[in-house]
Amino acid sequence: MLNRGAYKHYYVMLLPGLIWLFFFNLLPMYGVLMAFKDFNPGLGIMKSDWIGLENFKYMFQLDDSRQVFQNTIFIAALKMAGNLITPLIFALMLNEVKNRLFTRSVQTIVYLPHFLSWVIVAGIMLDILSYTGPVNQVLAMFGSEPILFFANERIFPWMVVLSDVWKEFGFAAIIFFAALTSINPEMYEAAAIDGASQFKRLLHITLPSVIPVAILLGTLSLGNVLNAGFDQIFNLYNPSVYSTGDIIDTWVYRAGLLDMQYGLATAVGLLKSVVGLVLIAISYTLAYRFANYRIF
Repeated sequence: MLNRGAYKHYYVMLLPGLIWLFFFNLLPMYGVLMAFKDFNPGLGIMKSDWIGLENFKYMFQLDDSRQVFQNTIFIAALKMAGNLITPLIFALMLNEVKNRLFTRSVQTIVYLPHFLSWVIVAGIMLDILSYTGPVNQVLAMFGSEPILFFANERIFPWMVVLSDVWKEFGFAAIIFFAALTSINPEMYEAAAIDGASQFKRLLHITLPSVIPVAILLGTLSLGNVLNAGFDQIFNLYNPSVYSTGDIIDTWVYRAGLLDMQYGLATAVGLLKSVVGLVLIAISYTLAYRFANYRIF
């Protein structure tokens, strides 16, 4: 017979998390009503006029909103691809190094950027890549004109993607390192006895062992196709790159908090959340079907 009293300590441990979830995730859902109202801060949410889907219709009529969704999908897709391929290649290359002291040192070094705030990283990048920064000074030594890395609308999205991949690839490689350690060493020994070169062992043993993990991670990342990284772009962008660097989250921030279009900003944020929920459901369904992965 199940003794429920034996689990009371676990319920007590779970209580702070549930309280936090209620106050910071469930209770704020009340504000979603602003998406369907002509919100007036003086009247409050309940007393503001109900306008139904007008905010959503107005959102799709704006040229800015269309461009923002395109920018978000483009940047997020590139980040997803970069943060999947780069850690995989890095893990495969480092796995071929036999000096364990060297590999552990490299792993520790590449992990560190992940723990730095984008406020710090963005400040360093803006200084290094500024018009008079060290990078442009080196380019000037070779006769090249200075490059406006964060003020050029064509370059800015790629700078965002590259900086994000640089910051996260070391930490993202942990999963691939774990997959590599699960490979039976006897497979490598048998292949070596049969005369397989190191490259063939990589091609026929190592790579097939981590490809399922890469497919799983790629499938699960589909839910982030509308998350292009607010904190990163907010600290790096400026009005001159809005046409290619403005994403949903930064647009909502400006429309809602700076321009005080609370209903419109809420509508955009709600649409993003609904689309993200659908994509997450699809990604987990695909992960279960193709990689036999499930949470419950």
